[in-house]
Amino acid sequence: MTATAPRTHRDPDVAAAQHAEDGASLISILDELTELVTQARAMPMSASALVNRAEALDLLDAARAVVPREIQTADDIVSDADAMVERARQRAEKIVEEARAEAERLTSQEHVVELANERAGQIVAEAEARAAKLASDANDYCDRKLAQFEIDLGSVAAQVKAGREALAARADRDNREREDADQPAQE
Repeated sequence: MTATAPRTHRDPDVAAAQHAEDGASLISILDELTELVTQARAMPMSASALVNRAEALDLLDAARAVVPREIQTADDIVSDADAMVERARQRAEKIVEEARAEAERLTSQEHVVELANERAGQIVAEAEARAAKLASDANDYCDRKLAQFEIDLGSVAAQVKAGREALAARADRDNREREDADQPAQE
């Protein structure tokens, strides 16, 4: 068991705030909880272990508090991306409107009507191409951010699964050892 001073159970918000000040993420909190269970002193003739309840509850409270913050971060990224797409759409509309205004101004002059129509078409095409590029760039940005978030969530899920498997393997081993120890006494 590590030589840390035992913690007293405190308000979940206080525990979460303490871990947030330390820069803790869900993964680091789960690592700390895994270490707490792994380092716990085993009870003789049992699969049980002595775990400091206050420490474990503090870590679980901190984990519960960190998950909504990480989900909020992901929501903020999506909101930022949506806002970027909206700004791109508004900019594209403004460019198209300016192009139409320019086209109308050019067509109002009789001697350049044919040239104005051609140039107006070019301006509109360029504006639409720029608008499509802005929208595509915004979508790419959103996809990259969501892919990173998916990777982070996959990592958390893998760590939780590994922790559960380690606990199950330990319980099986302890049960076998207890059964092996009980067999000579039955003969």
